[in-house]
Amino acid sequence: MWERRVSQRSALAFPKVQLARKMIKNAVVVKYEAVEHEQLFWCVCCKQEVKKHLSHGSLTVLYGGLLQHMASLEHKKEANKFWWENKAEAKLKEQFLISPEDYEQFKSSLVKALDVYEEREDEVIKEMASHIRKVEQSRQEMVHAVLEPETDREFCDEPSAISTPGGHKSDFNITEEEEQLDPSAIQTTPDLDWMDEDHALTFIGHQESDGKGNVHTGAKPPWLMQDKEDFGNKQQIGPSYEEFLMEKEKQKLKKLPADRVGANFDHTSQTGEGWLPSFGRVWNHGRRWQSRHQFKAESSKEKDRQRKTRQRPILSSMKKGTA
Repeated sequence: MWERRVSQRSALAFPKVQLARKMIKNAVVVKYEAVEHEQLFWCVCCKQEVKKHLSHGSLTVLYGGLLQHMASLEHKKEANKFWWENKAEAKLKEQFLISPEDYEQFKSSLVKALDVYEEREDEVIKEMASHIRKVEQSRQEMVHAVLEPETDREFCDEPSAISTPGGHKSDFNITEEEEQLDPSAIQTTPDLDWMDEDHALTFIGHQESDGKGNVHTGAKPPWLMQDKEDFGNKQQIGPSYEEFLMEKEKQKLKKLPADRVGANFDHTSQTGEGWLPSFGRVWNHGRRWQSRHQFKAESSKEKDRQRKTRQRPILSSMKKGTA
């Protein structure tokens, strides 16, 4: 009965082991997918879960993790122990083990599979690059086709330039309205009399101006000069640092509950030393028995003050009567 259960367990794992052994001669490298390539395989001999595939970065070797586990010394020891204890079929034992020679053959086939995968990826990249070039070329052709009629229309709409007697065209165009307004104002030929020998130029030296002129004469550029209005009005822009701190404190207080104790307390108000009531020497230094003497002294002072306030109007009336 026990042997039958063991044979059933080994029979369930046998198809996956056969698929893994096929990868020894023909390794397969694919792109990594988290859901599919993170599957686990329950090793009957080691009684633990191992990774079925071997992943590194964006690449995955199919059944690489299972082959690596089956080639380890720990798995070999556990497999011998499993077959010895359960008296399983000896023919299946060799299928659950990977010899060092088979593992080296798997490594060599893995190198070839990596080369094939890289070539395939290069072909995909080349196809994508050619597709991008085709799209860019079609876009440029479309833009050129759209812009070409506009340039032809601009050349057709340009007015004819005026030709000078010397065969050169002038730098401006004449419209019918300008001819009607002032025909004599249009000069068709340039005045070249100043180029004669009688009109020789005389060098009068470098003219230096103190802060006047333009940037070529050493003057300050106008965008760096201050306006005259800025000298009189030196008004501060924005709030001061103290106002900023006060506003920051207000923003902090807004986050607190509005009905809290002391929310409406004015911290800027002036308070005297006697604002806090006396509760049996609690707020003052000294022993508790001294509170009775302190209370008597304070009450006597209060009585004297009240007596003086009552006597002041009587004394003032007596002074007026004697006068």
